[in-house]
Amino acid sequence: MSDDVGKVYLVGSGPGDPDLLTVKAKRLLESADVVLHDKLPGPEILGQIPEDKREDVGKRAGGEWTPQEYTNARMVELAEAGETVVRLKGGDPTVFGRGGEEMVHLAQNEIPFEVVPGITSAIAGPEAAGIPVTHRDYVSSVSFVTGHEDPTKDESAVDWRALADTGGTIVVLMGVGKLPGYTAELRKAGMDPDTPVALIERATWPDQRVATGTLDTIVDVRDSEGIEPPAITVVGEVAGERDRVIEFLEGA
Repeated sequence: MSDDVGKVYLVGSGPGDPDLLTVKAKRLLESADVVLHDKLPGPEILGQIPEDKREDVGKRAGGEWTPQEYTNARMVELAEAGETVVRLKGGDPTVFGRGGEEMVHLAQNEIPFEVVPGITSAIAGPEAAGIPVTHRDYVSSVSFVTGHEDPTKDESAVDWRALADTGGTIVVLMGVGKLPGYTAELRKAGMDPDTPVALIERATWPDQRVATGTLDTIVDVRDSEGIEPPAITVVGEVAGERDRVIEFLEGA
């Protein structure tokens, strides 16, 4: 490997509030030659990065997404040119962020890299809405689920019946569009239709919104409130805790 090869940092930006960036993430963003980012880091964080070193590898105009193959190739291309690259992701790089795939690709191409953990939105998002993902009075376990599995899979790898049986909190990331399907699966698995559910849109962003309902009503709530991605779904008794603290939450 040439001494002139640069390095790639797979960096988690947290849920979007720039104050929740880690010290290391902020330092790397300031020193990087190029930042490859998607939309999830949030407008305030992206706005702090000079335009001349920012490359959007997320959603593009017309609803198209940058292929992962392009992002992989671009990281290698830039590093081989001697650049210091930050691959900036929302939340934590390896929590449904394809960080694992990117690590393998970089290793296979002999590109030095480092993973910089971020505060995962799976925990920080509910917290920002006044919802603890665990609570000693209600629940002692939590499951994180992606709402966007690989579309090439023959069938879902998510066992909703098993999740319903745990009695724990279920946090679904990127699952607004498929909300009708998995709430129906949870009811079919025997979960109480009156189980509290919360939707947190753009958690920790300046325009954060929260909508609450039950397993039976949350789809209608989503539609009436116009909740859109990016949003987090919290299913479980802890979602009801928001009602007890909402008047004390800043910006609730």
